[in-house]
Amino acid sequence: MKNLFEYTDILRSPIEAFTCVTGSFPLPVEAHWHYFMEVIYMQEGSVLVTCNDACKRIEAGSVMFFPPQSVHTIHADGGKRYRYFCIKFNLNRIHLTGSYLPDLNLAFRRVAALPCPPILFTPENLPDVDLGLFFEDVEREYREKRYGYDASIYSSFASLMLKILRIWHCQGISLDLENSSETEETRIQDILVYIDRHSQENINIEELAHHYNMSYSYFAKMFLKYYGQSCKQYIEFIRLSKVENFLLFTDYDLNYIAAETGFADCSHLIRTFKKHYQITPKQFRLRSRTVGNAFVPEEMRAAGN
Repeated sequence: MKNLFEYTDILRSPIEAFTCVTGSFPLPVEAHWHYFMEVIYMQEGSVLVTCNDACKRIEAGSVMFFPPQSVHTIHADGGKRYRYFCIKFNLNRIHLTGSYLPDLNLAFRRVAALPCPPILFTPENLPDVDLGLFFEDVEREYREKRYGYDASIYSSFASLMLKILRIWHCQGISLDLENSSETEETRIQDILVYIDRHSQENINIEELAHHYNMSYSYFAKMFLKYYGQSCKQYIEFIRLSKVENFLLFTDYDLNYIAAETGFADCSHLIRTFKKHYQITPKQFRLRSRTVGNAFVPEEMRAAGN
């Protein structure tokens, strides 16, 4: 089974950007995650996206942030046409001055773990930012790659990130986060890669903690700090994301999919999938085939409204 992790060479390619248009860039984009911040600015039309368990509809003029290490997908919104600009960059390269300001990486991951994460912004949410002009400038800097283009792009996003932190602060979201050490960051990243690679196996969480030289209680506390859920819940989420990819992009039967994604058997897969999606795997696949790659479950469409 293909892992969800998407590798990017952080040294050779500190910024990656491209434009996706109906016809030349087919949807859906399968479930994946990476260490970068991914940002989508919708230029025309609309798309439906998921970020961890959140479902959003991105409409023209709006911008969506996919925090580092969040599992996300992008789907066509029915038969609607779309054009969006996508940029990925290393959030750790943005350092806001001020001892009371949070680590951006941790702040975005923490907000992404909220039940209804405020990571989609419309022009009304950011009235003092011309988003069209902002991304036009970013796109031009990346395309022309003049001397210092990366510094210019990071500087622009630093200003935008500060505005977003202010919005969250006004919404009452606590930004008094305990900064993490580089060692802790590395360990949690290694753990996510391990879970992704071994999700088809029976992962013993206590043994996983000991493997990374942590007590079970410290491991559980650290995982909850970073992702707002238990490691057990996260493992189930990764398995279901892989099941979704199988259903959308292959013709394998449910017995094979269950074995490849870490479920005890077909019944266990169906029961868990229905609990999470309110639809059976078979219904999910049939609906996807009736409208092709434009498929998104009705529950996702409702959540995107």
